[in-house]
Amino acid sequence: MRAFERLSGQDVSFLFFETLTTPMNVGGVAVFDGGTLVQADGGVDIERIKAYLVSRLHKVDRYRHRLAYIPLENQPVWVDDRDFDIDCHVHHAALPRPGSDAQLKRLAADILSRPLDRRRPLWESWIVEGLAERRFALVSKAHHCMVDGISGLDLNAVMMSAAPRSTFPPPRRWQPQRPPSGVEMLRDDVLARVRVPFTTPTQVPNREVRRSDIGQRLAAIWQTLQSGLRSAANTPLNRPLSPQRRFEGVQIDLERIKEVKNRFGGTVNDVVLATVAGALRRFLGRRKLALSDLDFRVAVPVNVRSSEDLHVTGNRTSVWLTSLPVGERDPRRRLARICAATANLKQGGGAAGAELLMRLADWTGPAGVALGVRLAERMSPYNLIVTNVPGPQFPLYLLDARLLQAYPLVPLFENQGLGIALFSYDGQLYWGLNADRDLVPDLATLAADIIESFAELHACASAARPRTGRRPAQPAVR
Repeated sequence: MRAFERLSGQDVSFLFFETLTTPMNVGGVAVFDGGTLVQADGGVDIERIKAYLVSRLHKVDRYRHRLAYIPLENQPVWVDDRDFDIDCHVHHAALPRPGSDAQLKRLAADILSRPLDRRRPLWESWIVEGLAERRFALVSKAHHCMVDGISGLDLNAVMMSAAPRSTFPPPRRWQPQRPPSGVEMLRDDVLARVRVPFTTPTQVPNREVRRSDIGQRLAAIWQTLQSGLRSAANTPLNRPLSPQRRFEGVQIDLERIKEVKNRFGGTVNDVVLATVAGALRRFLGRRKLALSDLDFRVAVPVNVRSSEDLHVTGNRTSVWLTSLPVGERDPRRRLARICAATANLKQGGGAAGAELLMRLADWTGPAGVALGVRLAERMSPYNLIVTNVPGPQFPLYLLDARLLQAYPLVPLFENQGLGIALFSYDGQLYWGLNADRDLVPDLATLAADIIESFAELHACASAARPRTGRRPAQPAVR
């Protein structure tokens, strides 16, 4: 067995995207009912959480790997961290009791804005005690080169269970492999390349590749290139970033989202994008931006994992690029335009084109990836990332502590001062808003805009029907 594993071209790209002002952290804020993990004095039993976490690490070996580099080509690889220490990754923090949601959000923004130490496995978890009502929080982050936020195969996922538990087995013995020398990595990598036949990203397993298949793939690549070579609008959100962040959370009943979808058509994600468009219409309007002809473009990550990739760490995503109709006054017409745009992307193979370009990155190596990253930063083809990850629709537990809320986080890229990530869980849709502290000082107002925008859209869907009586959206991490 090889003692190292190459990062894919897509994984490597996130190492190049990272700067002091753009840490590539994927993560979020989870709030738990304390259960027996909260002790009589209100403190959290962090040693028990650490022990439980270590007992689960065998399910995600990547969390005990660190970066190394193959000489000459400077290709990043994963190797075992022989000095792995759980205390370097699980930390303890406390809010002054009773800690408020605003205090938690400020602490989370500070934690999530710090780059990870590349000398160690690229993840951290912070246990935050002191919340009112015997709650505690878990603020987690992992480098984007490790996880894509869609697979669900991360530490938080394997720590959760569908039923409360009070005991757990001892950790399995882990024997790390000796990290290979640079010469050994270079030799093994050359031999592995010789053994594997060369294939292009447009080849498929079937030996009989039809001309129409190749034509469709080339057309998808061309469509993606056309979208990416067109710069997005210049807005107050798209300026150089500071190192500091703000974080906000919004919670909306998932059934209310589905009511809009069922009434007007489209998907849950279409309703999400229409809600974002309405919120940004309010938000940018207050900044006196002319909205009628504004080409405000959004990047929407798309899962392209095959059934064989479901339990593989790293990135297996593509992306859609589409314009949000922020200039449209009518919420129903906003949704209709988004439904038409996403249907066109599905039919035109936009995600397939981006996926093929990502696979080309594996062939070009780190130098080609670095060039692609610099071109992407220069072109700025989109204003905003909106990613929506489906989760389980039943309660989850960390030992016997029930997960109450889960607000995800997507990193900010150069000149992109806002990112929106969503996670559906137990009948609710949780929105995590990550923003540059200076560019978006009024992030809490944007959270309220999201609630107002969805309420407007839901009112259109409910106009001819009696009220459902479901609870309204909540603009707080609580």
